[in-house]
Amino acid sequence: MAIVETTDTKKKPSGGLGKSLLWLLLFAWVLRSLIVAPFSIPSGSMLPGLYIGDYLMVAKWPYGYGRASFLFGFPPISGKVFERLPERGDVTVFQGPEGNDVIKRVIGLPGDTVATVDGQVVLNGRPVPRQAVAPVAIPVTPNSPCRSVTPNEVGGNCLFKAWRETLPGGRSYVVLDQTDNPIVDDFSPVKVPAGSVFVMGDNRDDSADSRIPPSLGGMGFVPTERLVGRALVTFWSTDGTAQWLLPWTWFSAARFDRIGQRH
Repeated sequence: MAIVETTDTKKKPSGGLGKSLLWLLLFAWVLRSLIVAPFSIPSGSMLPGLYIGDYLMVAKWPYGYGRASFLFGFPPISGKVFERLPERGDVTVFQGPEGNDVIKRVIGLPGDTVATVDGQVVLNGRPVPRQAVAPVAIPVTPNSPCRSVTPNEVGGNCLFKAWRETLPGGRSYVVLDQTDNPIVDDFSPVKVPAGSVFVMGDNRDDSADSRIPPSLGGMGFVPTERLVGRALVTFWSTDGTAQWLLPWTWFSAARFDRIGQRH
């Protein structure tokens, strides 16, 4: 009598779903930690270039990688690998003193001396050239009220006195100067220490930046190991009228003219 061998055709669970989730999580970690990550603008400190409600892509590779770069702060390394300094004028996202991500413009690099006189930046003893330009009109929306020191709202726009500032090397951008504010307009010279940068908001009278120490709610000098990345491009912008439960408002609230702006 022949003996017939049989095999169990039932497959044991392979854990395919679990493996797929793990690969997905790994992909998300690599993408957001090493390549690009989204960032939303929470305040008006970088007006007129960045509006509240702008969503940016931030490049993670320009300044190297440290704990602040990694999603969830993992791995918790000290220092940075592949570290490179920003360039003056870079719009940079970094980890603030309280651990939250902040966005400002890099003005001073290690060894630079930075001061302000009557609102004008003085870098290494030389005033940074600036030229008065036409007042900037920022549309007033639910997420962007007219927060000028002296409110000047005309035709649904908030008007600000503006200047075009040009750093050594040619980087040029528009800054706002709302009023004479001696606390930030006349800032005594300081030397940027090694391993740190000096940052400022483009909305000079409404920015808690390196001119203000952390003890008073500012940033102070920003250690380079806290740099997260460099702003690349705006991929979405909303005026604050959208409602999550009303999908059509996502598009009626969109500021399409801001999408694609590079920084």
